[in-house]
Amino acid sequence: MVLATDAGHPGRTNEDFAGAVPAGLVLVDGAGGIAGAEKVCRHGVAWYASRLGGALLGGLSADRSLRAVLAEGIAQVTDIHRDTCDVTHPSSPHAAVAMLRFSGDLVEHLVLGDAVAVVGRASGAPIVAHDPREVVIARSFERRLVGIDAGSEEHRRLLRELRGHRNNPGGFWVAKDDPQVVDEAVTGSCPAHGVNRAALLSNGASRLVDTFGLTDWAGLLRLLDHGPAEIIRRVREAEARHGVATDDATVICRG
Repeated sequence: MVLATDAGHPGRTNEDFAGAVPAGLVLVDGAGGIAGAEKVCRHGVAWYASRLGGALLGGLSADRSLRAVLAEGIAQVTDIHRDTCDVTHPSSPHAAVAMLRFSGDLVEHLVLGDAVAVVGRASGAPIVAHDPREVVIARSFERRLVGIDAGSEEHRRLLRELRGHRNNPGGFWVAKDDPQVVDEAVTGSCPAHGVNRAALLSNGASRLVDTFGLTDWAGLLRLLDHGPAEIIRRVREAEARHGVATDDATVICRG
């Protein structure tokens, strides 16, 4: 296993979590930067991401589906702070999740939210698991927010409207307080024979492909020959060149 991560905001905690056990890899991309979130949950997004990530790593070796592992992890973490925090509030901590499990003859994947799982094969195109729903909806709001003062009531109203799409039919889905969201996760598997590399990326790292188009997924896997930090380095260069705000970026890979 090889891991690289870089905080996207100087002076703010990196809210990505990534880890590995012999059974697989886990990445949790915590959603930060939400005004007033500290009043809703005293623990914070980084705490949520690391607690959920630890629970998922502990469940990977169990004889349960990846959906079941994620559902149990969400329930466990929610129960830890249910009595101290408003876990159902729209601004309470939440996260995108990506998981890979290497179980016998299969490589299994799960993605919930805008994280990405990529499985490279010796022959054929890589398998790419991602969920575009949050990106599509968020981009429509970004266009509507152009030219609106960040402190205005209209700006706050649009952000509330965007949050209203989270974990609702017709919207996008993330890990938060309700284990039933796992029904919306993207899952699949492929034969382990021929798999030569597998990686999980937070959306701050996957933008090398899906935002900037500087390579394709097969090219991204080839870049891992130079280590996952090379992917993040190229992302940071592209962000600076295009004037795009940085985000926490994490890559964890095996093979």
